[in-house]
Amino acid sequence: MTKRKSIYSKDVVLVMAASFFFMFSTMFVNPLINGYAKKLGASSAFAGVIVGIMSIAAMFLRPVAGNLTDKFSKYRLSLIGGVLILIGVLGYIFTPSSGLLLLFRLINGTGYVLCTVCMTTWLAFLVPRQHVGEAMGFYGLMNALAMALAPALSINIYQKIGYHESLIAAAIAAFLMIVVIQFVGNHALPLKKKGQTQKKYFKIIQMNVLPVAILTTLFGMPYFITQADIVTYVEQRHLTVAVGSYFLIYALVLLVIRIGLKRYFDTVRFGVWFWLSLVSTAAYIFLLAVMNNNWQMALAAAGMALGYGIIYSVLQSTALLLAPIEEQGLASSTFYLGLDVAMSFGPMISGVVDSVLPVKYFYWVDLVLVPLMLVVYFIWRKRLNGAIDHH
Repeated sequence: MTKRKSIYSKDVVLVMAASFFFMFSTMFVNPLINGYAKKLGASSAFAGVIVGIMSIAAMFLRPVAGNLTDKFSKYRLSLIGGVLILIGVLGYIFTPSSGLLLLFRLINGTGYVLCTVCMTTWLAFLVPRQHVGEAMGFYGLMNALAMALAPALSINIYQKIGYHESLIAAAIAAFLMIVVIQFVGNHALPLKKKGQTQKKYFKIIQMNVLPVAILTTLFGMPYFITQADIVTYVEQRHLTVAVGSYFLIYALVLLVIRIGLKRYFDTVRFGVWFWLSLVSTAAYIFLLAVMNNNWQMALAAAGMALGYGIIYSVLQSTALLLAPIEEQGLASSTFYLGLDVAMSFGPMISGVVDSVLPVKYFYWVDLVLVPLMLVVYFIWRKRLNGAIDHH
């Protein structure tokens, strides 16, 4: 073993734990909110608005969160975010009407945006610059585990005890996140360069990070389409596959990949990850298009872990490395903006595809994204591959 100083200080572990809890809380609510809104009397259309309002609001709030993150302590903003998530979830539990549910969804969404941008930046702040890739790999793993476990748990729990009682779990997770960050020693106050006054102007995106944001959208779309529609897709095609285990297989494979490759995230150039993820993405979309048994489904889930799961954390760390140190929050919010676009528009576009084309073409259409990824990569490949030399 080399005498390599571990990047996992107490603070890093605590911030990762806190990021797991807030993500768990949000992802636990997501599969339930549609049915819960209808139970409270919302029409199908209004329930759809309640589900989607969070992503739409996120797109507008991201740049605000990015600018705030570069000006205030990460601890204070994470605390405010955590409290807003908790208020939102408690609101869901006690709301008498679907109209109020919309309001609490916005409060929840605001907290979620603050936490995602802030926690990423906080973590990048706590590790040496040359280990940002490894740290983002594990941060992404916490998020991926929360994204895989929370929906699976919430669907199982709510079927047994109902909406109200199961939503308490999301409130507890938000509360735990608030508690955990109280123990982080380094509050990550914003960095100022010597002789530099605090900049007053507001930026929407960090321009160096633009190609990263576009690639995040393109790689994210088939992932979020699958998250939203795989269950109905399997039903429409009358397939007998254990679709409930799809995202659990994805999370397990991702766990193995992230741990196995953690040392390489900081040393291997962007292009290597890009090609690996591009081929894997094309493969899993193809597998989902032709799927008719559990093996193909499991292979598709593994392909998604190699395709989306790897590129997600590589894009995230590349975003932070491409931006100057005093604009890390903005870099992070620009990356997440790409994610929000995928999360909001992916399922909307797939809804249109589903209503216009026969179901057998549902996934074939997604292959259009692959040449677009190549175009973006070839335009900006020098910048993307150079990111690793910046530290």
